[in-house]
Amino acid sequence: MSKGVIKKVAGPLVIAEGMRDANMFDVVRVSNQRLIGEIIEMHGDKASIQVYEETAGLGPGEPVESTGEPLSVELGPGLIGSIYDGIQRPLDDIMKISGNNLKRGVEVPSLKRDLKWKFVPSKTAGDKVSAGDVLGTVAETEIVTQKIMVPNGVSGTIKSIEKGEFTVDQVVAVIETEKGDKEVTLMQKWPVRVGRPYKKKLSPDMPLISGQRVIDTLFPIAKGGVAAVPGPFGSGKTVVQHQLAKWAEADIVVYIGCGERGNEMTDVLNEFPELIDPKTGRSLMERTVLIANTSDMPVAAREASIYTGITIAEYFRDMGYSVALMADSTSRWAEALREMSGRLEEMPGEEGYPAYLGSRLAQFYERAGRVIVNGEEEIEGALSVIGAVSPPGGDISEPVSQATLRIVKVFWGLDANLAYKRHFPAINWLTSYSLYIDSMQDWFVKNVDEDWMNLRTKIMRMLQDEAELEEIVKLVGMDALSAPDRLKLETARSIREDFLHQNAFHDTDTYTPLKKQFKMMKLILEFYDVALEALNKGADVEKLVNLPVREKIGRYKYTDLEKIEAEYEEISKILAAEAGAMVPVKEEF
Repeated sequence: MSKGVIKKVAGPLVIAEGMRDANMFDVVRVSNQRLIGEIIEMHGDKASIQVYEETAGLGPGEPVESTGEPLSVELGPGLIGSIYDGIQRPLDDIMKISGNNLKRGVEVPSLKRDLKWKFVPSKTAGDKVSAGDVLGTVAETEIVTQKIMVPNGVSGTIKSIEKGEFTVDQVVAVIETEKGDKEVTLMQKWPVRVGRPYKKKLSPDMPLISGQRVIDTLFPIAKGGVAAVPGPFGSGKTVVQHQLAKWAEADIVVYIGCGERGNEMTDVLNEFPELIDPKTGRSLMERTVLIANTSDMPVAAREASIYTGITIAEYFRDMGYSVALMADSTSRWAEALREMSGRLEEMPGEEGYPAYLGSRLAQFYERAGRVIVNGEEEIEGALSVIGAVSPPGGDISEPVSQATLRIVKVFWGLDANLAYKRHFPAINWLTSYSLYIDSMQDWFVKNVDEDWMNLRTKIMRMLQDEAELEEIVKLVGMDALSAPDRLKLETARSIREDFLHQNAFHDTDTYTPLKKQFKMMKLILEFYDVALEALNKGADVEKLVNLPVREKIGRYKYTDLEKIEAEYEEISKILAAEAGAMVPVKEEF
């Protein structure tokens, strides 16, 4: 264990000398207050330490002690439903010790040591096991069963394994390995900056269904995919992430509030326990882990919070769960990098961000994926990452947005103008994209309808045509448009208002299954086809645009799931009858 003394303090950066025996990324305790920090640079016996707590009042000559271990998280029963700070300290336990204000140097275990968990073994003594094999299970909540796995790097024969109630640090099994006996507890530790291993990565050819129409239909994300949600203040980044946390097809949600305002995190803390999980009927908190590192908490800890969150997410992925990780927001994380880089006097890159910003972002996002996990059975797990980016003034030409766009495959560009018009989700359909479409089209054709991709293409083309026609209307007015173009504009308006606009607070509209999304697309395009046919037979465009059935098409999104087929057939019949009635009858002579 290396011991040194502080030589210099510069904000969250402390330089200590006499640390010759310490290693890079070791966790250290700084000063007599035992503040937690991490070594980020070594020069001879001088260590540059990133301190994850407030350093006011520290001075030269105070002691620094290395723990000899990298920054690690504790993984085991007790994670679900917990609220941690950026370095996995449970905020509820800290509050018991220090009240409402975070005290410095508080040392509390990440997983509660006094709780007992019922361990049910699935292996017996004498069985051969290797890393990733499941030794047994612990029912953590009514929804989540934790698998207790053989730690990575361990393989051998089970010498003993016990059933019963244990705390996380009690031994439940002993494995005889070539290097001697290895005791296994319910908890294991893992360094946050190292990705957890797996057998192989699978191609992203299945969608992560979210029930949000603009996402699932136009810009879907794959299971195990990565998406970025950039947008200016007030455009609904947090709302999009909340909707995905509630509705996305994920077993576990890890939500990282990284440098966001405290009131947004408070919303999450107040909302999630009250939200009823639609799949289980229980509280959403029973499958959620929250990491809160708000803007008034130490800046340096933001840097660790992203890694803490993704390591916990990988742990659940290794059990075969589908995990969705929300990082809100990576811009604040990048600001922490920029501050530390400036303190270290490194050569700055664009706008003062460090030159390695892009590679650090890539290291984070590449830990996502759909994989075959370690262990004897072929079990599939997925980790999907959705990162919010908060560019200053909504300008996505800034470095963090640009570095993110080079890495992610899905871009949901939020638009302040749409948000001001109260169009939510405010995802701009002209600037957003998904590069997973080609690899997932077979899935949609097979599992929803063979006409899915065809309808999606028509809708995208209609929205693009609308943008071009809007320019003409601005220049010469609506009267200059031909009747077919006028009809096209009206159909595009229907796509925007009836299909893309979605009410997160309406019981039926907040989540739309794929079958219903398909029927909605079909109805809107059916209106266009039927009206165009009537127009070609001499019907008046003004009357077609104002058909009474259009209100029924608009209200179709509020139809209950069991009635969608019957309602669709009925609206289809009314549409054909009303449009047919608009065609002038040719008089016979």
